[in-house]
Amino acid sequence: MAQIFEVHPDNPQARFLRQAAQILGQGGIGAIPTDSSYALVCQLDDKAAAESLRRIRGVDDKHHMTLLCRDLSELGSYARVDNKQYRMIKTATPGPFTFILEATKEVPRRLSHPSRRTIGLRVPDHRVTQDLLALMGGPLLATTLIPPGEHEPINDPQEITARYDKLIQLIIDAGACPMKPTTVVDLTAEPPVLVRRGCGDPACLGLELQEAEEAQE
Repeated sequence: MAQIFEVHPDNPQARFLRQAAQILGQGGIGAIPTDSSYALVCQLDDKAAAESLRRIRGVDDKHHMTLLCRDLSELGSYARVDNKQYRMIKTATPGPFTFILEATKEVPRRLSHPSRRTIGLRVPDHRVTQDLLALMGGPLLATTLIPPGEHEPINDPQEITARYDKLIQLIIDAGACPMKPTTVVDLTAEPPVLVRRGCGDPACLGLELQEAEEAQE
């Protein structure tokens, strides 16, 4: 059964987050709030946890996983970013955007896209997520909490508990999050491609984006 921590969204109890970080550090899978929707997360360098995360989410190795980072300095350790890309990311960070970038060698090959060697990265604007990342000391591997075969993320912590209690080890309940996932922008393309419209407004990036024919979840 999942351990549930009820925390204040703007002033989360540090002792609960420390316990949550310990569970994730021991290979657990968690459901946590973000500035877009709830996400399933695990420790970045835990192969078994990453495989469980994909299985619970119902996606294969071609699905872009996301690294949740505390700030842009962390992002630079896991992705190759040129000056133009950095300026674009900086305008929307922190915020509900996921940027697809070329992965560095710091990212385990099994976590990046198998043919493109790319990874999704983002810096969430949510106090609970930020404090948890600080305790973890590095990024978390994440994917939007959308059940297999469905198209909308789950927003209600009670529903998350009812559906995932026996599948994951941790639920951080900070109340409702927005119902939309992040806006996803592929910066490896020229011009950049809008892969998915979500919470973030693409107009704030200051570029005309080519929109992908099919959105991805």
